[in-house]
Amino acid sequence: MENNNVIYGINGPVVTVKKADCFEMMEMVYVGKQKLVGEVIGITDDLTTIQVYEETTGLKPGDSVTGTGAPMNVLLGPGIIDNIFDGIERPLKAIEEQAGAFINRGASVSSLDEQKLWNVTLKVKVGDKVCGGQIYATLPETPVIEHRLMVHPELSGEIVKVMPDGEYKIFDTVAVLKDCEGVEHNLTLCQKWPIRTARPVKERLAPTIPLITGQRVIDTLFPIAKGGTAAIPGGFGTGKTMTQHQLAKWCDADIIIYVGCGERGNEMSQVLEEFSELIDPKSQRPMTDRTVLIANTSNMPVAAREASIYTGITLGEYYRDMGYHVAMMADSTSRWAEALREISGRLEEMPAEEGFPAYLPSRLAEFYERGGRADVLSGGEGSVTLIGAVSPQGSDFSEPVTQNTKRFTRCFWALDKSLAYSRHYPAINWMDSYSEYFNDLDPWFKQNLGDDFVEYRNKISALLQEESSLMEIVKLIGADVLPDDQKLVIETAKAIRVGFLQQNAFHADDTFVPLAKQKAMMKTILHLHAKSREIVAKEIPLSKILALGLFDKLNKMKYDIPNSKLEMFDDYNKEIDEKLDEILK
Repeated sequence: MENNNVIYGINGPVVTVKKADCFEMMEMVYVGKQKLVGEVIGITDDLTTIQVYEETTGLKPGDSVTGTGAPMNVLLGPGIIDNIFDGIERPLKAIEEQAGAFINRGASVSSLDEQKLWNVTLKVKVGDKVCGGQIYATLPETPVIEHRLMVHPELSGEIVKVMPDGEYKIFDTVAVLKDCEGVEHNLTLCQKWPIRTARPVKERLAPTIPLITGQRVIDTLFPIAKGGTAAIPGGFGTGKTMTQHQLAKWCDADIIIYVGCGERGNEMSQVLEEFSELIDPKSQRPMTDRTVLIANTSNMPVAAREASIYTGITLGEYYRDMGYHVAMMADSTSRWAEALREISGRLEEMPAEEGFPAYLPSRLAEFYERGGRADVLSGGEGSVTLIGAVSPQGSDFSEPVTQNTKRFTRCFWALDKSLAYSRHYPAINWMDSYSEYFNDLDPWFKQNLGDDFVEYRNKISALLQEESSLMEIVKLIGADVLPDDQKLVIETAKAIRVGFLQQNAFHADDTFVPLAKQKAMMKTILHLHAKSREIVAKEIPLSKILALGLFDKLNKMKYDIPNSKLEMFDDYNKEIDEKLDEILK
């Protein structure tokens, strides 16, 4: 077919084609001689507008544009895990081998290795009736992740041919399915899926199981559910990336997808290095055996930033459909919103608040809506937890991206500059943060950790609230004028802040803390507070209690008590009782 579709105008990543009636909305196209990947984003009777996902330098009017007849999609199959992709699922390792350290434009390398042989075990036989999402074969993708090959969600029918178990490449046919109209479909080791369309599930489930992260301030005060959504807003240098690294390393998801969206290149290379050296605590294997990285650095084309978020969530949904719990870190959604703003400006659309497009809220909602826990078509249960970092300029949480993200996420972990600068990590401010998952998760906490876990958390929150209001008075008139019972609140809150909320990512016992230890730490702090309050009520001065050094000892218990020796907390509580009883005598 003769291609009469040629470029009419070029404005950055936005290319227009005149009088082209053969393109469909959201169709993937190839632009120019180098076949740059693009997507149709606007059609009028006169002009077709295309957003190009690669650098458009060197394109000129008159260059050809070829349609593919399909939407922008990704290839899903074995080989995704332990790989590093760019924003449109091109494998960076394979491109480096082919073209050196810099990515050539129009580099067409298959997303997955087409020559690698996979050891496939078939799960169906001739005559089986199968429907969309059903597992027809499995293979070991990495030593810790079994890849389950599923019938495309839109297909169903009868299996008419099955190959023997053995080694196959990703495009080899391992079974043949005949649909109700008698058309035969080859089932291979891979399938394609459009990135802007959510994959279907049987039923969405309530978020009733917590995602355990081992970070005390999150698990105890602001928990997130499996399949939940969270935002981590914070200004420059407050530790957003660090917090997301900790969550990626330690949270109890089966698979981690880390999307570096518009981040600095050196930050992304640090992630790559760290993850390749890390040993997964569950399997004692390298962390990369269950991690997918999407690297889309700030100097890569802007439009690909916009696609990287959708690529990441589509990969996440694919593994969710196999019955895995997936956690996706998007670092950072602000850069993604900036890409939307830039492209919107090129399209000469009406800007809304701060120049962002009017559809920013709906795009954010679309993204966060794709998280969730569900009964999947393959018969199991899976979830995608979405954790998005937001980088508001000048730490201003009233800007549009933070405010709109707040509307669509149920966890808000606000990072605080002053905490970060005073070396308090994670720098999550306990006054500005919140979690809306308490009602969903409290039954789980009560069942697995006892009723008192929730009770301790509420007491700790109340003490931090009380300290905050007392500090307002202290700023005005100093601490000396406060009565002893209020001074005690300030001392206890300090022990909570330093001994409990502050955590050391580089300390073997403190980088990940199991829930049982978190509960024991809260119990010990509250026990000391309750006993001290009895003594202060008898008008014995607080200075006598402080002289015993018990509060200082609590600040160090996170290091002094190993995660495996929780019985040592009993000795701490005994020591508190003995020393305070002496004062009473």
